[in-house]
Amino acid sequence: METLLEPFQFAFFRHGIVVATLAGGLCGLVGVYVVLRGMSYIGHGLSHAIFGGAAASAVVNVNFYLGAGIWGLASALMIGRVTRRRVIGSDAAIGVITTASFALGLVLFGSFGAARKSVDAVLFGSILGVTAGDVWVVLAVSLGAAAIVFFRYRALLFTTFDPEVADVSGVNTARTDALLMLVLAVSILATMKVIGVVLIAAMLVIPPVSARMLTNSFARMLWLSVVIGAACGLVGMYLSYHLDVSSGATIVLVGAVVFGLTFAMNGPRGLGRADRHTVAAPVMEP
Repeated sequence: METLLEPFQFAFFRHGIVVATLAGGLCGLVGVYVVLRGMSYIGHGLSHAIFGGAAASAVVNVNFYLGAGIWGLASALMIGRVTRRRVIGSDAAIGVITTASFALGLVLFGSFGAARKSVDAVLFGSILGVTAGDVWVVLAVSLGAAAIVFFRYRALLFTTFDPEVADVSGVNTARTDALLMLVLAVSILATMKVIGVVLIAAMLVIPPVSARMLTNSFARMLWLSVVIGAACGLVGMYLSYHLDVSSGATIVLVGAVVFGLTFAMNGPRGLGRADRHTVAAPVMEP
């Protein structure tokens, strides 16, 4: 028992496990909309775009959340604007904007040795870098995201499943899309230090896909995804301490095990249920 409770003696671990649990739940919540709207690539791209802002913040010694946050929000709005104009496909817009930002981050990473340690932590996640301030940041973002989902539930649901009809029915889909992009960017920013840029996209996808294979109800999918994400964060962070490996990698691997078990229990029926077109079918309950 003493061995099991040993890591809780350290403040950095207590901070880390709280942040990992909150981050997993947050990714699970936001990830539901990412998966159902076919935006998985956007989640992946935004995390890479914010990396550029994180590197720049480290180089000029600006607060991480301020510098990377402004950069991430600007990237999210830019992607949304380019996509809505339909000049080029959304995947192309994401590719151009996010890879350019990531490349800039790599240039800064290679040019300024002083930024190397902090950028490494952003890339792969680090339990040692989590502070009490990070706990409050992730908690605030999680509560904010939950409030937005609660108060904008119908608009987000309508826009997710039938944006054309939602637009005609009076729902401001452009504003709703922008709001979702901002929540996504802020969520990625808040969870970067624990999960890392390279792996955060997986945590935006694995919990909601696993939840989707377990239910036909959108409401149940939301809370199941949150529970799965939080559990992956909690277990993954705990195991990363004892295995002495990257916290982000361990959290994602725990998520992969959960997905594998869910798929094994449900088989092709569960995987078919996770398809976006199946999700949008009338059988999906609000």
